[in-house]
Amino acid sequence: MSKYEIKLTPRSERETIIQKRLESATKTDTLWDFRGEKMILKVVKLQVDLPVYRMANCRTYSEQQDVIAKNNLGSEYFVKGQESSTVQSVQHAILARLARKEATSVSPILDVLETEGQRDPILITSTGVVVNGNRRLSAMRELYAANETVNSGYAYVECMVLPADTTPDEIDDIEANEQARPQTKLEYDWIGDAQLVRRQVNKGRTPKMVAAQLRRSEADVRNLLQSIEEADQYLNEWAKKPGQYSIVSGDGEQIFADLPKRLAGQSIPLQNASRAIAWSLFDNRDKVPGRVYGYNAAFGKLAPVVLANMAEQLSLSITEQSDGEDDNSFSVNINSDTDSEDYSEIIAALKSEETCEDAVDALIEACISAVERDRGQRSKGAVLKALVQVHAKLAGLDLSMAGIGTYAAIGKQLESIRELVRKFEHKLTTLKNSPPVETKE
Repeated sequence: MSKYEIKLTPRSERETIIQKRLESATKTDTLWDFRGEKMILKVVKLQVDLPVYRMANCRTYSEQQDVIAKNNLGSEYFVKGQESSTVQSVQHAILARLARKEATSVSPILDVLETEGQRDPILITSTGVVVNGNRRLSAMRELYAANETVNSGYAYVECMVLPADTTPDEIDDIEANEQARPQTKLEYDWIGDAQLVRRQVNKGRTPKMVAAQLRRSEADVRNLLQSIEEADQYLNEWAKKPGQYSIVSGDGEQIFADLPKRLAGQSIPLQNASRAIAWSLFDNRDKVPGRVYGYNAAFGKLAPVVLANMAEQLSLSITEQSDGEDDNSFSVNINSDTDSEDYSEIIAALKSEETCEDAVDALIEACISAVERDRGQRSKGAVLKALVQVHAKLAGLDLSMAGIGTYAAIGKQLESIRELVRKFEHKLTTLKNSPPVETKE
């Protein structure tokens, strides 16, 4: 829990203090890639209470959107609250949590500052808004608040000050340029990274221009934009939790990055069904053997096979009925044109609380089967294992629980099963008489 309390200094007062410090400052530091070149800026020492956090900070974007969504706040709560002590306090709590969080291969910022003190100045505007160093400032404030006497060295923070005529677009570019430099790459989650890219594109810049600025490929930039759109669609339409990016910021990166590529070339009905497959797998990733992204073919090239398998298991139709078609027919033509197929029953089964559990079980089984077949990784005992599972399911059925209206359809299913068993028995007899020659792989 945060110990520091925000003490907001009015903007005009901040600006006056900073200007006076600049007039007597002698220390300087270098800002790289500003206005197309490196710039030497003056460094001043300010009380740790004086700077204010910048709200248009892509590193905290996910956390900000979570706060907005969970508390039913306005979409511009943070952007318009930069001069609000209440909003600054909320932002400080977010930053302080991030400062305590261990990053990949490095120690938490708070631990580094506690051990080594401030090594580099933070970057601020002439009005005291922090452009680079928000987490470091939050960590210094927390250390100072923990014991003002012992930690008096954190009472002041060194700041490199931008020119007074720096524009908001230039500030955005500074953040983007810092993200592009390998030696100083900011530790964003993928949502924050996508928001940084989307913000640049929303200014009228092409993906090609943004890619050049961030030193990435244009394909990577386009895929990142598509990924965040897929995540938004999942949160809005499926999870019904718009803006709560923490749901997808961790485990969701790979699957939402894969979705645009896997959906390419599919018909609209198949795309909708494939999204339902991917979203359901993501929601139930704890039930899926291995990593969810290991099944990305299940919502890509194998989606029709998975959906046909599910339809058969759940006795659902995926084919649009023509006039006079037998309502009790459960036949599935997996070779039919996907443009004429209707997957709404499967999607509804996955969404409904009443049918979701059975539908998800069927989905996972269908995905495993399809992926294993496609990879050619079925073990020699897989057929026996599958038959044991089928037997267990059949043995567990209680026909007395069936509705009278389903008797005819059940009869058809039993006849189909008998026919399959006769074919399997015939095939097994043939194999026994002339067993295939096994080859070493």
